[in-house]
Amino acid sequence: MHTLTIEGVGSFEVEDGTRLVRAISDAGIDIGHRCGGHASCTTCRVAFAEGEPDVMTTAEHEKLGDINQLGEMRLSCQIVVDRDMTVKPLMTADDQGWDDAGPEPSILVEPEPEWHPIETLDDAS
Repeated sequence: MHTLTIEGVGSFEVEDGTRLVRAISDAGIDIGHRCGGHASCTTCRVAFAEGEPDVMTTAEHEKLGDINQLGEMRLSCQIVVDRDMTVKPLMTADDQGWDDAGPEPSILVEPEPEWHPIETLDDAS
């Protein structure tokens, strides 16, 4: 178990291996996931205060690169909780005026993840 702290909300116990987007949603936060957690919409964006993983999926790297946001935010649908983390969700259904946050993301990271250490991805950019 790991502790997920959501800034301004509180701390929650999360099972190892849980997708971050699902953990935030399970904590009662209506974080966006308009694409269903496939790294194509960026509505599940978060900022890390602590515990940011040092790996990133190829899909997350490509999407954040496409919108010039590498190093500025992370996509919670592409992150697995494997340590204590402190995050701030950057888009919620409430603050965007949506009726709902989006289709429920799968339990597993989608698309099929290809994990890379962030520093090697930064070198390739």
